[in-house]
Amino acid sequence: MAVDLGKLIAGVKKGISFEELSGKRIAIDAYNTIYQFLSIIRQQDGTPLTDANGRVTSHLSGLFYRTSSLVEYGIKPVYVFDGIPPALKRRTLEARMNRREHALEAWSKAKEEGLIEEARMHAVASTRINKEIVEGAKTLLGHMGIPYIQAPGEGEAQAAWLVRKGLVYGLTSQDYDSFLFGADVVIRNFAISGKRKLPKKNVYVDVSLERIYLSELLGSLGIDQRQLILLGMLVGTDFNGGIERVGPMTALKIVRENGSLEKVRQYVKERYNADFDADPEEVIGVFEKPEIKEFDADGFEALFGKGKVDREGLVEFMCKEHGFSPERIEKFVGKARQAERNEGQKSIGSWI
Repeated sequence: MAVDLGKLIAGVKKGISFEELSGKRIAIDAYNTIYQFLSIIRQQDGTPLTDANGRVTSHLSGLFYRTSSLVEYGIKPVYVFDGIPPALKRRTLEARMNRREHALEAWSKAKEEGLIEEARMHAVASTRINKEIVEGAKTLLGHMGIPYIQAPGEGEAQAAWLVRKGLVYGLTSQDYDSFLFGADVVIRNFAISGKRKLPKKNVYVDVSLERIYLSELLGSLGIDQRQLILLGMLVGTDFNGGIERVGPMTALKIVRENGSLEKVRQYVKERYNADFDADPEEVIGVFEKPEIKEFDADGFEALFGKGKVDREGLVEFMCKEHGFSPERIEKFVGKARQAERNEGQKSIGSWI
């Protein structure tokens, strides 16, 4: 369960357009994005798209078209993949796995009974990402000339570090953990279509691109970064279960009135006869000192410098191996190479 801060950010989120992000580097939570595509891009009964050999291609379709659109806007994406999760996340991952197993059984039963809408709902809930899907996504990005980073730990932690170091403008993710990891700029609803599927429902709602500055969020709440982490821990994160009967607004009140970890724990013991179900210092350490891969400016620049579109590799992988239309591939190649020429002209102009 990612931390729920939705009710606390309403006053600081501001609309932004894709045109305003042109020329900017944006770190994208790869697993979060791939999961969205695997969940949404499915047939009516929930069956994912596959190629002639039965291999899932929903993620490839979504990743290719989304990234193509970003390139057309002049946005420079860098995808960040999760590495080995912290040990504290094991319980969360096991719970997710159990939910997916139950959803898979329910999906199969609903299909047998001809309950199409119910089948799709269960199919979405059964979505999982395996090694083949991850490697396929990386192969596609490589042929598209789009840089990606394999984080040693949490992808959001790595992306937040890139933002703090000024190597990218901001990161995009639907999870609020990004703020706890210290991301200065977070872009939400990063979908070209302007539509978002509601969880566990076959319903889509209109959404708009939003930008949130961490400094404005902290200022509006009247707390500092450590206290934001405490707030998240009270509500519940991927690394601890939270305190029963404590929602975001109550958690904010507790943190404001008590301030430090010691005082917050004392208050929770007296008021709720409870304590954190994981070592709070260890949970704080996950957010404040996560395992990340460090880059200097030159090293990070090299990721973008060597990223050239590989037309032959892209056609081989997408068209010959997975049956995608050559026309769309060729259109992307043309757009990408034009973007490369424009970037080169811009660099030369800046140098002069």
